[in-house]
Amino acid sequence: MLPHKQIQIRLQAAVLAVLPDADVSVVLVRPCPEPKFGDYQSNALMALAKARKLNPRQLATDVLAKLDLADTCEKVEIAGAGFLNFRLKTAVLAENLAAAARGEHLFFDRAATPKTVVIDFSSPNVAKPMHVGHIRSTGIGDALQRTLRLLGHNVITDNHIGDWGTQFGKLLIGWKQALDRVALERDAIAELERLYKVINAECDANPARLEEAKAELVKLQAGDAENIAIWKEMIRLSQVQFDTIYGRLGVKFDHTYGESFYNPWLGAVVNDLLARGIARESEGAVGVFSDSSLPPKEDPFLVNRDGEWVADPALVRKSDGGFNYMTTDLATIDYRLKTWSPTEIVYVVDDRQSPHFKKLFLTFARWQGDAVKQVKLVHVGFGKILGDDGKPFKTRSGDTVKLGDLLDEATERALKIAAEKNAALPAGELNNIAKVIGLGAVKYADLLPNRQSDYIFSWDKMLALQGNTAPYLQYACARIASIRRKAPVAATASQPAAPIGLEAPEEAALAKHLLNFGLTLEAVAEEYRPNYLCNYLYELAGKFTSFYENCPVLKAEEPTRSSRLALCDLTARVLKKGLETLGIETVEQM
Repeated sequence: MLPHKQIQIRLQAAVLAVLPDADVSVVLVRPCPEPKFGDYQSNALMALAKARKLNPRQLATDVLAKLDLADTCEKVEIAGAGFLNFRLKTAVLAENLAAAARGEHLFFDRAATPKTVVIDFSSPNVAKPMHVGHIRSTGIGDALQRTLRLLGHNVITDNHIGDWGTQFGKLLIGWKQALDRVALERDAIAELERLYKVINAECDANPARLEEAKAELVKLQAGDAENIAIWKEMIRLSQVQFDTIYGRLGVKFDHTYGESFYNPWLGAVVNDLLARGIARESEGAVGVFSDSSLPPKEDPFLVNRDGEWVADPALVRKSDGGFNYMTTDLATIDYRLKTWSPTEIVYVVDDRQSPHFKKLFLTFARWQGDAVKQVKLVHVGFGKILGDDGKPFKTRSGDTVKLGDLLDEATERALKIAAEKNAALPAGELNNIAKVIGLGAVKYADLLPNRQSDYIFSWDKMLALQGNTAPYLQYACARIASIRRKAPVAATASQPAAPIGLEAPEEAALAKHLLNFGLTLEAVAEEYRPNYLCNYLYELAGKFTSFYENCPVLKAEEPTRSSRLALCDLTARVLKKGLETLGIETVEQM
């Protein structure tokens, strides 16, 4: 068991010995923000004392009297109003490094009680090109599913593609009346996009054309054989595009259940909502209205207009009898609960959809009260990608940036940089390096900011070999690989159980940071924030640089050389595993 877990378990036991009624799940041990005060810290005693109107320092003193960490820590110190600071013994730190070197762990524990988590992410639309915005949901969702799997949880990924809805009426007209077969063969998605734009413009200009599109949609929804066949072909052609993009990104899904999958259940959902009195008819439509259980400012079913709170219902059936996203999403939650019995369902969807998810989760809770108690429903929102002008990132002509084009440009730019630095490498090797560096740069730049912040897209920043970038971290991995290649065979083949010395402050600082890898992964999983892992890896690379510059490795005498080579190897393993968890590959040479 890793040291922070040992400290936490013993601290919780000591708290219970003093306060038998305490909820010790809140008694946590985390890295100390200021290393000069210790390696780990807990501030939980202050909250426990405040709730009981106790003196926090006295409570800390009482808990310390029951806490035995003589085999793990130096003297535990009480600081401030009741902080506990813990400093690991060097021998404990060294033994944990040796255990990692032996392959017993990589500084993280797998979950003792695994959760079942459904993650809904990416969700592109059929017959439309994937664009730059899809990198956000796809990258964040993939990083979260990789993190949860690494920690031992049971993860089910579902790509809820947009394959049903009003746009298909217009696409069906276009397919039947204006399809260019040659263009479809050359670039199916571009041709489908062209058809939609043409017919959509015609519908805007001519009400009769719009009625024609609606009639085609009704035929599709009624199961017309011709329209169903065309619709299925559109999905097949779109899936080819999706598979190509996901293949380049290294992203896989367990399931791809589109909106159409849930169509058979939508009528029953609405009827049940009506029967239970949760939904009601209004102006020919059916909606779920406020139940007055929340204050108006917190109630998503109300909106303030001219100083008055008025109804803003969640519509589940339109006045023309059609269903919408809310109906489909209710059926989707119901299906997932009945099929997979998840502990959590996580939606990685942009922040602009926050009002929808608030309504969705509250509506589902009113509809399936008992079921929702068993599952945590989470909207993991994110901000926008902006251009240099602070507006949504577009091409120079003002069009949406296609994701495939973006990935092509990333690879081309990375190839130019790689060729300048490694002109002697064979073309095939250079192309592979460019692919890994280019795609990694785009992914990392998207994962690095707080996910709820907008960020400015910058090729120069994301491809830089200095600063908090993927190329910088990939270069650190390649640098360590180079050290290992230059090391004497006898040194690299030394026993992994050999003791690791931590005499130099840079060695100890690097070792302690390695030990926090698992805590970082757990924080990513708990708060759905991959940027924590990005920042951890950047700090790790910085601490390795300081270690390497101040602690000779290859020129050191034995046993110091083997000890430092082991530290290099552990750093490389954590960097590589961390980047892999973010969906980013590494190379042995850059």
